[in-house]
Amino acid sequence: EAFLADMREHGIGIYHTGGETADVGDLVRTIIVDSSVTARMPRNHVIDNANIAHGDLIVGLASYGQATYEKRYNSGMGANGLTSARHDVFKTNYADKYPESYDNAMDSSLVYCGSQSLTQSTSIEEMDAGKMVLSPTRTYAPVLKRVLEAMRNNIHGIVHCSGGAQTKVLHFVDDMHIVKDNMFGIPPLFEMIRRVSDTPMQEMYTVFNMGHRMELYLPDLKSAEQVIDIAREFNVDAKIIGYCEKANQKKLTIKTDRGIWLY
Repeated sequence: EAFLADMREHGIGIYHTGGETADVGDLVRTIIVDSSVTARMPRNHVIDNANIAHGDLIVGLASYGQATYEKRYNSGMGANGLTSARHDVFKTNYADKYPESYDNAMDSSLVYCGSQSLTQSTSIEEMDAGKMVLSPTRTYAPVLKRVLEAMRNNIHGIVHCSGGAQTKVLHFVDDMHIVKDNMFGIPPLFEMIRRVSDTPMQEMYTVFNMGHRMELYLPDLKSAEQVIDIAREFNVDAKIIGYCEKANQKKLTIKTDRGIWLY
C-alpha cells in the first residue's frame, strides 16, 4: 500500500485487480497469488516493438543507484534472477537452518552454494549482502510517465530486460542486429554474484540485467537525449547503450572492455 501511495503522488494510478497461480516451488510450497495487469488506452497510444528499426538508438535506464522516489540505494537486483542469485551467493548452512526456503527437488549441489553470509559487508555503505540481493525491484513508472507525456510518438520500442535479461529484445525483432557496445559499468551486486559463483560473463548477461533493466528504442539523437534528460531529473542514470542495424537474421552483440559476447 505504501508503494501504491508513492506512485499516486507521481500521478500514476495503480489498482489491485485479479490474480494468477504461479509455480514457484523454490519460494512457496503451496501457491502464490500474483497480480494480473490490465490497461485501457487509445489504440494509437500503443508502442509496438515491431517498429524497432535500422538506425534506432537504444537508451538504457540504470537499474541501480537511488532514484528520487526511492528511500535508499537500490542494488539493481530486479525480480528476475533472484532465485539464482541467492543460491549462488549465500552459504550452505542456510539450507540446514531454513529448509523451508528452497525446493527440496533441487540438486543439492546447487542449494546455497556460495560463500557469503546475509550480514556480510559489501562495497556499498549500510548494504550487507542480504540487503543487496533482496533490494526491491526498481519501478520506472514515474520516469516513463514523463517520457510518454513528452514524446510518446517518437518511441519505436520499449523493452523491460526481465526474463532473458540483456537478451530480452530478441523476443521482439526479426532480421535485426542489436549492438550493445556502451553498457553501464557492472554494479557491485552483479560483480559479487559473478565473483562468488564464478558464472561466465556470457551467462551473466542472460540471467541478470547487469546495470540497466529498461531500454527505449529511439529514431534519433535528439529523442535519445530527451529521454536521458528526463531520467536524470529522477536521479536515474541513463545513456545510449547501443544501436540497431538491419541483418539477415536476428542477433545480439554485447561489447565491453571485458570481451565480446554473441547471442
